[in-house]
Amino acid sequence: MKDNQFGCRINFESSEGKTALYSLEKLQKDGIGTIDRLPFSIRILLEQALRNVDDFQVCAEDVTALANWNAAEKSNQEIPYKPTRVILQDFTGVPAVVDLAALRSAMVAMNGDPSVINPRIPVDLVIDHSIQVDAFGSSRALKKNMEIEFARNRERYEFLKWGKQAFDNFNVYPPGIGIVHQVNLERVATVVQSRDGVCFPDTLVGTDSHTTMINGLGVMGWGVGGIEAESVMLGQPINMLIPEVIGFRLLGKLQQRATATDLVLRVVEMLREKGVVEKFVEFFGPGLNNLKLADRATLANMAPEYGATMGFFPVDDETLRYLRDTGRPDLLVQLVERYCKEQGLFRTSDTPVPEFSDTLELDLSTVEPALAGPKRPQDRVNLTQMQENWQKTLRVSRKERGFELSDEQIETSVQMQGNPSGELKHGSVVIAAITSCTNTSNPSVMIAAGLLAKKAVEKGLNVKPWVKTSLGPGSRVVTDYLEAAGLNEPLDALGFHTVGYGCTTCIGNSGPLPESIVTAINQGDLVVASVLSGNRNFEGRIISTYQG
Repeated sequence: MKDNQFGCRINFESSEGKTALYSLEKLQKDGIGTIDRLPFSIRILLEQALRNVDDFQVCAEDVTALANWNAAEKSNQEIPYKPTRVILQDFTGVPAVVDLAALRSAMVAMNGDPSVINPRIPVDLVIDHSIQVDAFGSSRALKKNMEIEFARNRERYEFLKWGKQAFDNFNVYPPGIGIVHQVNLERVATVVQSRDGVCFPDTLVGTDSHTTMINGLGVMGWGVGGIEAESVMLGQPINMLIPEVIGFRLLGKLQQRATATDLVLRVVEMLREKGVVEKFVEFFGPGLNNLKLADRATLANMAPEYGATMGFFPVDDETLRYLRDTGRPDLLVQLVERYCKEQGLFRTSDTPVPEFSDTLELDLSTVEPALAGPKRPQDRVNLTQMQENWQKTLRVSRKERGFELSDEQIETSVQMQGNPSGELKHGSVVIAAITSCTNTSNPSVMIAAGLLAKKAVEKGLNVKPWVKTSLGPGSRVVTDYLEAAGLNEPLDALGFHTVGYGCTTCIGNSGPLPESIVTAINQGDLVVASVLSGNRNFEGRIISTYQG
């Protein structure tokens, strides 16, 4: 190891005492590059290269290339990325643990010590993709769904429990805790880590595309495949082209009637039109001061929908506030503030605008209430145009993303027989789900849902008996504040009982519809609908729920 090859390892007085860091300021003073003009995301990539130089996995040329990142040119140079931890979810994470177990078996076969086989860096696995909405509309739904979940997955869960006990650097969050991205945001992420006497930024990769939610906290990370995650677990870097960074300038403040959901749909629309595949998006501008961290996380979470590698928000005072509000230790909050300010990774209103490959701009006050669909998440429709858009979609050709129904077909209706009973027609809502990590990490939209339910109950409104209703919070914190505000009761009254803490309807785990609904849909060849708070409102996610 050629530790401190650039002479940038310096002493640092942290909240935990004397430690060290790899100084970006020292690198600039030595003439290696103009660091203070770089986007914050590139500075973090630079720090991890500087800290890991060994002329084997990471070379001095990687450091100089990043330090001299050119906003005006698309780079063809590959650099190694060595994140400091890995986060897994149960569907994609189990194979990685199986492979570690297989390596131990191979070690035994060679008469070696199996206990030496462990992840080289910390790994957290969150069990969140195995819950399904079998029971709903009842106070017993959560208990029943979890009982079914454990019965279906007993063998896998026993294996993961063994893994937690057997491997070093490996932790498992059990079922019923929450969605991986929200658990990462609320519990796992530290923003700055201190290990072996050195402080450095918290960085990661995860085996889920929406790992990017953590970018809202100023933590660099994105989703990767299982093989890439395993290689990182075993100490190998991910090789990537030096990315272009698109700066997204935010101005103003959201109108009172607009939510973070409306904002993210507008941003998705703009960035897909721009084209940001394999690029970083970094948010900047005075509008950041008007965005709570939950709103930032909502925007960062949707990076896969707008196509970017990640949507990054630098660390600032809002980051520190969130860390305090989520119960992180005071010493950690102090460490984050001191380290990020020392390294030039802390954003303030006076921070000079970095150089970007290209920029976009949005005035938050222009964002209107909207929804996405009816087929693709990037098809934003203003709420005022919803009915007109739906009627058009029923009639236009499939090439235009419609259903090609004639006027006669549109009038089709079917009387359901059995329980529930009623009349279904084209456009009937059969699933209404408050779910997914996009929104259930955001107290403002969850409380808004509760207040809307409260007003509906007060006015005597109810849900049609054929609508499968569900509430799948991203973590138990959501339940706590809904109960504290007295908003769980009106949600329950409308059938939005908590059905589980995990990924449900947005990944196709909405469970089967009642037989009478399925029969009516098939009989009339009906185009029914779901209303979903999640990010995965693809047509196929809904079709899969009524296949019998």
